[in-house]
Amino acid sequence: MGRLIVNQEKINSSNIDALLKICPFGAIEDKDGKVEVSAACKMCKLCVKKGPAGVMEFIEDEIKHIDKSAWNGVAVYVDHVEGDIHPVTFELIGKAKELAAKINHPVYAVFMGYGIKDKAEEILHYGVDEVFVYDYEELKDFRIEPYTAGMEDFINKVKPSTLLVGATTIGRSLAPRVAARFKTGLTADCTILDMKENTDLVQIRPAFGGNIMAQIINPNNRPQMATVRYKVMDAPERSAEISGKITVCDMDTSKLASNINVLNITKKEVESSISDAEVIVAAGRGVKSEKDLEMIKELADLLGAQVAVTRPLIEAGWADAKKQIGLSGRTVKPKLIITCGISGAVQFAAGMNNSDCIIAINKDAKASIFNVAHYGIVGDIYEVIPTLISNIKAGKGIA
Repeated sequence: MGRLIVNQEKINSSNIDALLKICPFGAIEDKDGKVEVSAACKMCKLCVKKGPAGVMEFIEDEIKHIDKSAWNGVAVYVDHVEGDIHPVTFELIGKAKELAAKINHPVYAVFMGYGIKDKAEEILHYGVDEVFVYDYEELKDFRIEPYTAGMEDFINKVKPSTLLVGATTIGRSLAPRVAARFKTGLTADCTILDMKENTDLVQIRPAFGGNIMAQIINPNNRPQMATVRYKVMDAPERSAEISGKITVCDMDTSKLASNINVLNITKKEVESSISDAEVIVAAGRGVKSEKDLEMIKELADLLGAQVAVTRPLIEAGWADAKKQIGLSGRTVKPKLIITCGISGAVQFAAGMNNSDCIIAINKDAKASIFNVAHYGIVGDIYEVIPTLISNIKAGKGIA
């Protein structure tokens, strides 16, 4: 990184207008004969390269190099509610094992809560080398200050090179605060993770509305941090035998103080989520009216599937936002997904392209959805779906 310097002594009436015109973002302003650069600056450096000579100067910041060998291990935050571990944790453990194997690092898990010591053993069935348990009454309910303090204590003591956190409600609250404590980077909602030989974590995620896949590394800070959504990675098989060990951690409980008092907890009713569905029938812009969703629902019912939709149908008010697949919705990984009238924009594909079997129905043979589909049907959904429904009913003996 670097910064722009304005050499005010070289500004005069003949070059100030040229300087203002050269900025494509309107970030250079004339304040009573004094040039200022606003927050609109994108650091394109056009003002340096093509502006009046010597007026604008770009100064590179001194890069701070760290001793990467002092940081060892790939750690996973154990996301749970009252000891009930969220399945995204096991998916991250699977990825952590893969990443750690490339650099010969151990795999850690950090488990924080109250009355959880006996539940930590479950994590050892998934091949973690060491589980660090913080079991304190102050950690009974998730409150951001004590949980951040607990993570800070773990990182200071263990010094993991990489920390992976599930992109759950809790994870998205905790991860940025921990990153801020250590002045390190955090990449949210990664879809691909890889590891370089020098222990730099390669973090890939969709950017600019899903139009590009950004590759991000954090070479001069540790720990490296990333959040990953549920159903993006593959969980390892649970082993009948356990390996690794459990370490119960001690810390100064005064650091677990919080300004938040939990007065009451109201549990939500358990809802079926498309993220957990084994079979999904997804409808897109090809559906012409809300009434036409009935044939999608009929097909889903016959297959024992859940109905999902794309963003345009949410914006039209035809479905609940919890049914949306994509970057701004839910990530799914069912055994079977049938997409109906969906073009397959990157934003949608990123939310479902890890499904075991993808069947796409679209009348446009050049639709992007066919690039990720295992099987494709080129045809009008208003002809194909009724035929499918009729054939399924005939096979099941339904009149």
